[in-house]
Amino acid sequence: MNPTVQDYNNLQSDSDKEICNQLAAIINENLSDAENKIWHAHPVWFLDGNPIVGYSKLKNNVRLLFWSGQSFDEEKLSNEGSFKAAEFRYTSSEQINEDDLKRWLNKAREIQWDYKNIVKRKGVLLRLK
Repeated sequence: MNPTVQDYNNLQSDSDKEICNQLAAIINENLSDAENKIWHAHPVWFLDGNPIVGYSKLKNNVRLLFWSGQSFDEEKLSNEGSFKAAEFRYTSSEQINEDDLKRWLNKAREIQWDYKNIVKRKGVLLRLK
């Protein structure tokens, strides 16, 4: 695991740290070719410079965010924001369903919107895959 991501996880409460560590382990295992770093103060994984998935500590939960998640056709993911992102929020590590997460990560690899160039395109998203 990226040391800065582990530092981020270690700053969380025990229960949130457990969620973060499990999410990071599963994401790293399934997106082993992805670049992983702290981006806008949160752990994020990138493929070819495009943000794919990340998580962040919110007030009462840990939010797992898929930048292209609204295109996954997954009822457990909730729409987030005005672009194509979707999320799942965890309050305990027992809520992590590894089969769901692996399926979402596979879709994240296969279904991508071009967030890397969103500023250049003045907020217009184009589908990459």
